[in-house]
Amino acid sequence: MPTCNPFQDVSARKPLFQAVYATILIGIFFSTLFIISSRYSASAGITDKPFYSFGSWFSSTASRSALPQPAYVNSPQNKSTSVAKELDFTSTEDENLLTRPIWDVLSLNSKMPDLKAFTLSKKMVDYRARDNVIIVTFGNYAFMDFILNWVKHLTDLNVFNLIVGAMDIKLLEALYRKGVPVFDMGSNMNTIDVGWGSPTFHKMGREKVFLINALLPYGYELLMCDTDMVWLKNPLPYLARFPQADILTSSDQVIPTVTDDSLEIWQQVSGAYNIGIFHWRPSYYAQKLAKEWKDLLVADENLWDQTGFNDLVHKVLGPSVEGENDLVYAYDGKLKLGILPSSIFCSGHTYFVQAMFQQLRMEPYAVHTTFQFAGTEGKRHRLREAMVFHDEPAYYDSSGGFLSFKPRIPKALLFDGAHTLESHFMLVNYQLNQIRTALAIASLANRTLVMPPLWCRFDRMWFGHPGVMNGTLTRQPFLCPMDHVFEVNVMLKSLPEDEFGRKIGFREYSFLQNPRLPKMVKESYTQVQLCEQQSTKCLATNETNRRGILIWPKHSSEEMILRLFSLLKDIKVIEFLSMIDAFEGFYDKEREAKFRNRVKRYAGIWCCVMNRDPGHVYYDMYWDEKPGWKPEPPATREVDHPPW
Repeated sequence: MPTCNPFQDVSARKPLFQAVYATILIGIFFSTLFIISSRYSASAGITDKPFYSFGSWFSSTASRSALPQPAYVNSPQNKSTSVAKELDFTSTEDENLLTRPIWDVLSLNSKMPDLKAFTLSKKMVDYRARDNVIIVTFGNYAFMDFILNWVKHLTDLNVFNLIVGAMDIKLLEALYRKGVPVFDMGSNMNTIDVGWGSPTFHKMGREKVFLINALLPYGYELLMCDTDMVWLKNPLPYLARFPQADILTSSDQVIPTVTDDSLEIWQQVSGAYNIGIFHWRPSYYAQKLAKEWKDLLVADENLWDQTGFNDLVHKVLGPSVEGENDLVYAYDGKLKLGILPSSIFCSGHTYFVQAMFQQLRMEPYAVHTTFQFAGTEGKRHRLREAMVFHDEPAYYDSSGGFLSFKPRIPKALLFDGAHTLESHFMLVNYQLNQIRTALAIASLANRTLVMPPLWCRFDRMWFGHPGVMNGTLTRQPFLCPMDHVFEVNVMLKSLPEDEFGRKIGFREYSFLQNPRLPKMVKESYTQVQLCEQQSTKCLATNETNRRGILIWPKHSSEEMILRLFSLLKDIKVIEFLSMIDAFEGFYDKEREAKFRNRVKRYAGIWCCVMNRDPGHVYYDMYWDEKPGWKPEPPATREVDHPPW
């Protein structure tokens, strides 16, 4: 009979107890090793190849499982969570602030960490830096969408070693909630767009210089960027090709000095060095320049930061660095400077006007929205034209739908005869007439107008020039940005309806080709073909031809236009195959007066005739109603005003 004595046969089970004791001892041994390794790791500080312990790897993978995207261990986005543990966080809140994956969006009711946690620190940069490089931009809330676009392009390129400086608390909270690595610059900046050249604009420039001085002592290479630029290709491998350079800077050079991806030939660069994109190594000479630059700006509040930078680096310029012919000694004769090629680190002119990279068969790394004429709104619109701006989904739809048209331009207006001011205005004015008609129809139908591409023969500048700047690769004619002809910023303003009528929405010419356009918008599409009212095919104006195109009479009245769009009210995109003679004009005189009041303000200026003051010529939406109209600058300053 079996016994219930618990002590019976203990000796028989001795090997089992020995195995248990051995397991416990081994566990104690490895736990001790883990503690020692953890202490060693913490004391060792941050390295490019951090010490990974089994325990830290396990805790990292366990904590990652709930996150919406992979991060930390062996991820291109962030360093391992073991690095986060090495940073000796004071609280879980601090750890979450620093180590959250980019684009890890928080719910609206999530609590914000204490503001002090967002103070810039080496610990913060240590975590985000990668291969000893940190990429930085900064701004206020007015540039929120630019900043998100900047971050999105980098992360789409699998570049995650970035961080953003917030100049106001509203931006800081918004970026934090969207999962963008952000720190508080303590600037207490206004949240609105301050405008180029304003005192607040200059303050922002100084903040950039203070930021460079704060970051360089951390020992990381610094790629500093303005928010109004976009990364199109990962620049870090290119910058790494020039390890001897203390600074690599972009420029306003519009004439190519090289035809490949070499640095510009410094002796041939005449444009200013542009500080919207530049790369600093934390060398003694770079830090020395940064400090003197800061002191210079503090001493003179009227000095533009870019001017101060150019003044300093041009104190000494030359000779070339021996064995590094692309680099030049600058500033104090010891700092090594390189000028990034403007063909692939593009300005607003080399990208949007010259399309230099296309002509040289190159792939651009970046585009900076310089050389444009409609403020922040114009910069945003240019990026939209190039389809490199990430708008919210609502931008790609419209409750009233869209109106587009195919512009008709005679070949002679584009190519025949000399490229002169007169031939340029003949070309642009021909397009203005069609756009004016389209704006009128869009206002009646309450539809958003998709602007057509604009063709120009002459470039636009702030100073007198012969139409196209000598030495540039600008082709004639060329596809010109909308802000060359239109006041994009005015078109977006909310003007009083009792004086200017209903606001007319518009989109960039490339809108319908944008891959972000929803399928339901793309597929809800109808074309309209105009016909002569007397012709037999115009008798049934609500029928389609064999190709499914709706036939509609030319010279339609307000009533006919409203009827047409009533028939097509459920169609998202209505495209006219021609806009010439589509609309006979308003019969409601009050409506017409308001429309005229609005669109007269839409046209901008061309600038500038050489050796004339004033030398600009106003575009006129109603030029064809003025017999003998000619493209001439105002005769005197006293009569210098827009045509309204």
